[in-house]
Amino acid sequence: MIEERLENIEAKITFQEDLIEELNKTVYQQQQKLDRLEAMCESLVRHVQSLAEAKNEGMPANERPPHY
Repeated sequence: MIEERLENIEAKITFQEDLIEELNKTVYQQQQKLDRLEAMCESLVRHVQSLAEAKNEGMPANERPPHY
């Protein structure tokens, strides 16, 4: 009886260890993906800012657009 209970406990512990290892891998992969996405967002922000600056340099602040 006690032997059977110990085997059940050992089996549960083994299952939990496997599950924790799998969860750790998933969290690690998600963190890598998050890091890549943050880098892409920062790159896009810099690109949009440079486009806005280039546009502002080409037009004077209070000049009417050519269609007026």
